[in-house]
Amino acid sequence: MTSAERVSVAPQLSGIFGVKFPVRDLAASRTWYEQVFGLDLAYEFPDDDGVVRGVAYTAPGLGDTAVALRERPDVAGLSGFDPVIFAVDDRAAVDAWAAHLDALGVANQVVEATIGWMVLFHDPDGLEFHLYSRDRGDLDNSGKPGFGRPAG
Repeated sequence: MTSAERVSVAPQLSGIFGVKFPVRDLAASRTWYEQVFGLDLAYEFPDDDGVVRGVAYTAPGLGDTAVALRERPDVAGLSGFDPVIFAVDDRAAVDAWAAHLDALGVANQVVEATIGWMVLFHDPDGLEFHLYSRDRGDLDNSGKPGFGRPAG
């Protein structure tokens, strides 16, 4: 059997079911995430002792992709790391998010990205969020120092 014959084609994915973030303090994080993202509580997950240590939400604009929080102080706070990048439509949406975050007192920064704009901010545990514009206009920093470059 050749290596080409052994290679199998991966079955197709059908989207993202949900994203889950570890948090130190579930109550405080629930308030922050609900206010920042306008989440609607869908499920609570009590542990064997009956204490709720996880929640799942529906989120405007994410269709059927859930956003979940799990109280895990041992792994919370991937400070400076962005495990998921949420999309927004365009530069105007980036600016609208920045204004929303400003109104909530959440420090943020709007930056030019490789092929669009982003607003960057952190949750209460230091986890970094990027909201990236799908429409890049004529902005293209690809290949410039400090930015991504096309592969191949």
